[in-house]
Amino acid sequence: MPYISGARLVADKQVRIALTKIDGIGPKKAIQVCYRLGISGNIKIKELTKSQIDQIEQMIGQDHIVHWELKRGERADIERVISLSCYRGIRHQDGLPLRGQRTHTNARTCRKRIRK
Repeated sequence: MPYISGARLVADKQVRIALTKIDGIGPKKAIQVCYRLGISGNIKIKELTKSQIDQIEQMIGQDHIVHWELKRGERADIERVISLSCYRGIRHQDGLPLRGQRTHTNARTCRKRIRK
């Protein structure tokens, strides 16, 4: 099973479906990648040659923000909001819901640390 951008692709899936397992690549981007490289999205991953897999990996690495870069960006955004000490930042810091959800009876999973 080939690895592309830190994600293991299942060999029995179609290329356009398997590429969506990579963080940051959805169905639309997967179809665009296949179209740009001239690869049919309906063939299976196991039918791809090594050079085609390398082309896919190179294109995704150049044109798309995926996996670690995406997670690093999300974490930087959260850190920025926390450092501003705005409402969202304080809620992130306390581990509570951010978007106005009720916390009296719900939000059990995010309040787990606070309850004890």
